[in-house]
Amino acid sequence: MKIQSAFAALVLGAVLASPAFAQNSQQSKMTACNQQAGDKKGDDRKAFMKSCLSAKPAAAPMSQQDKMKACNTQATGKKGDDRKAFMSTCLSNKS
Repeated sequence: MKIQSAFAALVLGAVLASPAFAQNSQQSKMTACNQQAGDKKGDDRKAFMKSCLSAKPAAAPMSQQDKMKACNTQATGKKGDDRKAFMSTCLSNKS
């Protein structure tokens, strides 16, 4: 029962932290784009900022939080030792 409580707390923490992470990520992106824009002005700057802010970042390795979400989704329907074994294997895979 303690494992389930710990898992529930982990998932809840991940859900609550998501919006804060997204905001910090966007702020970081805005700062980086502003620095790259340099001395551009007017329409040049607007066009640059639009493309810079909408650009997708290079594919980064999956975070532990993202791994947990993906593995948890895949483990739907599994119970007990079968689920524990699946989660262990899934979370230990390199991505």
